[in-house]
Amino acid sequence: MAKVDALPQATTDSGGLRRDVGLIGLMWASVGSIIGSGWLYGAEKAVVVAGPAAVISWVIGAVAIVLLALVHAELGGMFPVAGGTARYPHYAFGGLAGMSFGWFSWLQAATVAPIEVEAMIGYAGHWQWAQSLQHTDGTLTPSGFLTAVLLMAVFVGVNFFGVRALAHTNSAATWWKIAVPLGAIFIIAAGNFHPGNFTSEGFAPFGAKGVLGAISTSGIIFALLGFEQAIQLAGESRNPKRDLPRATLGSVAIGAVIYILLQVVFIAALPHGSFAHGWAKLDFAGISGPWAGLATIVGLGWLGWVLYIDAIISPGGTGLIYTTATSRVSFGLARNGYAPKAFALTDKRGVPWFGLLMSFVTGVFCFLPFPSWQELVGFITSASVLMYAGAPLAYGVFADRLPHRERPYRLPGGKVVSPLSFVVANLIIYWSGWDTLWRLGFAILLGYVLLGSYAWYATRKRLPDAPRLDFRAAQWLPGYLVGLGLISWLGGFGGRGTIPLWWDILVVAVFSLVVYYWAKATASQPEAIERSIDEVVVTDMPAH
Repeated sequence: MAKVDALPQATTDSGGLRRDVGLIGLMWASVGSIIGSGWLYGAEKAVVVAGPAAVISWVIGAVAIVLLALVHAELGGMFPVAGGTARYPHYAFGGLAGMSFGWFSWLQAATVAPIEVEAMIGYAGHWQWAQSLQHTDGTLTPSGFLTAVLLMAVFVGVNFFGVRALAHTNSAATWWKIAVPLGAIFIIAAGNFHPGNFTSEGFAPFGAKGVLGAISTSGIIFALLGFEQAIQLAGESRNPKRDLPRATLGSVAIGAVIYILLQVVFIAALPHGSFAHGWAKLDFAGISGPWAGLATIVGLGWLGWVLYIDAIISPGGTGLIYTTATSRVSFGLARNGYAPKAFALTDKRGVPWFGLLMSFVTGVFCFLPFPSWQELVGFITSASVLMYAGAPLAYGVFADRLPHRERPYRLPGGKVVSPLSFVVANLIIYWSGWDTLWRLGFAILLGYVLLGSYAWYATRKRLPDAPRLDFRAAQWLPGYLVGLGLISWLGGFGGRGTIPLWWDILVVAVFSLVVYYWAKATASQPEAIERSIDEVVVTDMPAH
């Protein structure tokens, strides 16, 4: 295994973090994030929105995530730094864009652990003792809120044992998280596979709009997200240049195959009476825990009990690793000068302890404004994909302005894949709907107030790490955010419906390409990019 000292100095980034994680630890961090509450709810939510055509929704979602993962795989190899997704736009477009996408990254990471806690409590409602934890509308009761807070405390507590302990804990949980869905797929399908279910009530009863809407609103993209966790832990990887691309692409392949099989088997195994009145009215005993309920009604009660146990382990493992990610993203923000240096403080185990404590506080707060799993899914999907959208933009800049920089993994056809992945990212954001996007807009404004206030304070006090907010290189950013919101408001996914279906896809695609090439044209010059990278090396070099 390569040691830290063997890494090229241009990409060495530790700053107190310990390089203890190998390929399996990185891959399992991503796989463990992908296989979470999404598998417990995703198939049921998607079929209600799209009918059996939800299988197509999963395929489209998987292709979209693969495109984004390919871009991240090259960038992760080039820049194996902690909280990488928060840093690529900083290198390419300077301080304002870096601060913005850093906030998007942190917002996404900080709100996933609460959604996994919500899923755990929701499935636990099967047991009588846990029915008092939620109201009938899915909101938490006082005892449910206390339980959620305790679960968040467990996530944070495990993280304080250090990344090595986390990797071992997550690896053990991930083996289980892979085995249980695969077991459910084959055991249920063996005696309960009814091909007629795909056509008896119409294959696509809600048309193309249902297929596309399901990608964002039913939790498909949310379920497939998580490949970036390997990249967030790059600063703790033993051999990041070799392992990051493998872990990123491998985790996406594993997750996509499992989720598509789950959707196929879920549809085929349902008794016809459960959807005889239409897929939008799908109902059966135990539907609040869809897979466990399905296993029970087809006569596999023992499997149902296993799945109820998994409803604790799978979301718990994902919440655990996203708690880690939150502290690593805030670590990266502090290293770039966007957040107070307290977020970059590490203890003797190399754990960013202040960032962990703030992830706990934020997670607890998230139980208040977004009380149900479905509401959180829509919000997280938009925040996640907005975060990912920064990587294709940065990729285009690096391809043009750093063409000779070492790339352990070089994406074939990257100059085509990169703008295409940016278009796809914006379509996913658009399909999440106006009702979700206007809430996301408020969260973005809050980030500008918080991080902007610190940047102003750091500049006024002339702190050595005060960020340079390069407005020229990020001049496209306001137009991008406002324009995407305007298209959503005018579109047919929760908006006014002024732009009809299919035309809206064309509008989003053209708008995305304009922003992509506008961003490339005004990005930082090569010397400014190299200076930003070198500044990370100076501030993040490990102490000897």
